[in-house]
Amino acid sequence: MKTLRLKGRVFSGKGEGAEFVNLSWARKRIEEKLGFTPYSGTLNIRLDGESTKLKRALTKARGAEILPAPGYCRGRIFEASIMKVKCAAVIPEVPGYPEDVVEVISSTNLRERLHLADGSSVEVKVTF
Repeated sequence: MKTLRLKGRVFSGKGEGAEFVNLSWARKRIEEKLGFTPYSGTLNIRLDGESTKLKRALTKARGAEILPAPGYCRGRIFEASIMKVKCAAVIPEVPGYPEDVVEVISSTNLRERLHLADGSSVEVKVTF
């Protein structure tokens, strides 16, 4: 098993990640693959230059596939942790999705639990 250490800064998104994890079919698949019910939102991280390059390895790695309901795009999830809190990195297979962004889901609100705000530096340890 390999581990990537992705570094970046927290930023506020558009709420699309929250919409995704609140879809019943998405929640069910995440629960099946990861063993936890996701919090209704994602932690958005804008990666630094080196981590953006490292993230490309995930586009070729075998993560747990999230096969969508009709009309939605596929995605993959990878087990991860931030400051020893179990979570998962989400790689949406959406045309035009920014290369320098990773979204993270967890069973808890990561911003609150880890006292993060926009601009906070974080490191996500992703295993694959």
